Amino acid sequence: MRKLTTKFVLSASTVLLTGAFATTAAAQSDSGWHNAHDNAAFKRCGTPHKSEKEVAMIEEYVRGQMGRAGLKKGGNGGGKPGGGDGGGGEEPAPTIRPAGSVVFDTYYHVICDDNGNNCNTDAEAQAQMDVLNAAFAGSTGGTATPFQFNLVEITRTNNSSWNTAGYNSTAERQMKESLRQGDATTLNIYSARIGGGLLGWATFPNDYGSNPLMDGVVILDESVPGGSAAPYNEGDTGTHEVGHWLGLYHTFQGRGCKGNGDFVSDTAPESTSASGCPVGRDTCRGDGPDPIYNFMDYTDDSCMFEFTPGQTERADQFSITYRK
Repeated sequence: MRKLTTKFVLSASTVLLTGAFATTAAAQSDSGWHNAHDNAAFKRCGTPHKSEKEVAMIEEYVRGQMGRAGLKKGGNGGGKPGGGDGGGGEEPAPTIRPAGSVVFDTYYHVICDDNGNNCNTDAEAQAQMDVLNAAFAGSTGGTATPFQFNLVEITRTNNSSWNTAGYNSTAERQMKESLRQGDATTLNIYSARIGGGLLGWATFPNDYGSNPLMDGVVILDESVPGGSAAPYNEGDTGTHEVGHWLGLYHTFQGRGCKGNGDFVSDTAPESTSASGCPVGRDTCRGDGPDPIYNFMDYTDDSCMFEFTPGQTERADQFSITYRK
């Protein structure tokens, strides 16, 4: 592993961008604004849900890549039981790479305001990384995944516009174009006092090829361990968004009890996102309690603690296909 360093970046000059990169109502309607509960303290996640057509194309492509590699895209990654293609679970599950064997170099970009305030300390950035690695190692009670994250560098930037960047905004694009490091195998985390009431958002693995500079995870600085964004201040926003970065959907993907949902057969169907920690909640009767303890739902940080074997398999397949 490379030695961790901290780099300070001076404020960037403002560049005017127009068109597709401005925040749109359409983008908002299919993100955290659409999926949050009215009683939620924050809009949990701004990562947009892909359309059914997009999802079908992605699943078919990953299935083909697994076949060409001599691997199988097994039942756990193929949908809900009886929910459509791949949901039967009859194919043998592919071999998942050993726990902790896939290490992604990670750059943690701390974005402060022009005066160097309203942002994480280096210690807070390290605490966030510790939570992330514990979650993916299965140390919190879930499945041990193949993934660990090597913190290579913390960068610090003073830029008030970037500090309050919104999803799909000009400021977000400027920030990422200036700061992003590495390639598809490199995780870039941007921590800032982001706008729109959101806790964070992420790009999916399949987005990298068409828009590599936008690849990465954005989190609210106060969502890290010890931050002020209670009940979302134990670092699991970062875990949730990195789950998206590895190809995982929300457990309530599709917002219904039928169909493939999140394309993971061992997360129970869930018709809507959950908030708080509603033990025994069951929005899809007969299919088991909702996966409220899962990192890919919207419950409080103190409630969520696990990825499932099926999610681990799916994330491994997507990283083999897109993050290599």
